Amino acid sequence: MDIKQLKFLIALDETRHFGQAAARCHITQPTLSMRLRSLEEELDLPLVNRGQRFEGFTAPGERVLAWARTVMAAYDGLQAEAAACRGNLVGTLRLGVVPLSDFDPLSMMQRLHSEHPNLHFELSSLSSERILEQLANNRIDLGISYLERLDTERFDSLPFSHTRMGLLYDQRYFYFGEQPLSWEALIELPLGMLTSGMHFRQSIDHNFHSRGLTPRPLLQTDAVHQLLQAVHGGLCCAVMPLDSGLGILTQDLRIQPIEDAQTLVPLGLIMRRGAPRSALAEACFALYQKSPATS
Repeated sequence: MDIKQLKFLIALDETRHFGQAAARCHITQPTLSMRLRSLEEELDLPLVNRGQRFEGFTAPGERVLAWARTVMAAYDGLQAEAAACRGNLVGTLRLGVVPLSDFDPLSMMQRLHSEHPNLHFELSSLSSERILEQLANNRIDLGISYLERLDTERFDSLPFSHTRMGLLYDQRYFYFGEQPLSWEALIELPLGMLTSGMHFRQSIDHNFHSRGLTPRPLLQTDAVHQLLQAVHGGLCCAVMPLDSGLGILTQDLRIQPIEDAQTLVPLGLIMRRGAPRSALAEACFALYQKSPATS
């Protein structure tokens, strides 16, 4: 068994396709299949359900895959730790961010990259539940998520400020002057919203309901890009993080502050407490301990 076989197994899980997994690993598909069969023979276990195409992992395969991820995380951590001991950071920092956060991951990546040019980044948009799950499983290194009910025995965190809210609209279709908007004024507008259950939507609903208002959104979606397309097309307006930079995506978009509007709980930078914990995650955490983010 060697580390490449574990990489091949993980690539197959992430692509769910033999050809795509082989291409990602820069090998031919027959070579990928041969190396995985060799792994199965060594472990004396069937790992992959094979048909005309990939049909998923066997139950033992799922358990071996979990170990493969742990081994690869330790391997990557070892490489990063050795580089850190030499005064460098190398490798890929895996970051998960909740949708509609006013935290700017680009700023963080620019700061890290300027100090460590050999550092690469993998950015995923995930729900707060998925962020904690993937941190626990060592599938991401850091999370930007809400700190509500965070298990402080399993995770370290650095809180940011509460996210302020504004109304995003296309000025070709709407005009609201210069003053902050009230929640009462929003109820009369065609609104687009994320689907119920998402943290940002819960904060929006709380602001309406605490004032005795019941929104009836014209559009609900779990995809932020679809919401932005609907706003840009003039179908609706949308409550968004005020300082997210969305208002400068095109010359037609504007974001108007809303009175007394912020999320229920603050965002924070989250890192797992237990090993293996990468030197990349620790370096990023230390960066923000020295220079806290203010959202």
